[in-house]
Amino acid sequence: MGKGRLEAFSDGVMAIIITIMVLEIKVPHGDALNDLRPVLPVLLSYILSFVYVGIYWNNHHHMLHATTTVTGAMLWANLHLLFWLSLFPFATGWMGENHFTALPTALYGAVLLMAAIAYYLLERTIIRAQGTESILQKAVGRDWKGKLSPVLYVAAILATLLSPAISQVMFVAVALIWLIPDRRIESVLPRNQT
Repeated sequence: MGKGRLEAFSDGVMAIIITIMVLEIKVPHGDALNDLRPVLPVLLSYILSFVYVGIYWNNHHHMLHATTTVTGAMLWANLHLLFWLSLFPFATGWMGENHFTALPTALYGAVLLMAAIAYYLLERTIIRAQGTESILQKAVGRDWKGKLSPVLYVAAILATLLSPAISQVMFVAVALIWLIPDRRIESVLPRNQT
């Protein structure tokens, strides 16, 4: 199987995830700035989740560009990732609707953690299929971001016991770490493939 179908399917699922999340934002009644206050937590949680889905889409795109063939194991690992990403709208909505209280924030962190683990498993599945000398293995290297993120998610989940605000700061910090352009894969691909 070519990777084009895998990319197209994954892109479609991620686009639907973003669409579902934005539909959760209810239009405020009234035209004053103060009327935005009740929907602000939902809007802020949407922005954070939109950034996360964008990060996953971007990194997924680069990872598949470094992939030469698609195996059955890769298809299942990709579906596993998409499953956890598909829970973003629910976790995002619950956290925003409840104004970042502890349990919804912890669940949001758990979904982020599981998506990070699923992404790692997909990456490892691709490397296993392509070999240790593959483009992806060369690009990933030690993958400090990939190893640090789950640790921070676990810490953020535990931090909800003290203060959900600390957890939110940690979620934003992880997103900022990944927003810094990561050129590892681009640097090992031939120029005409990026």
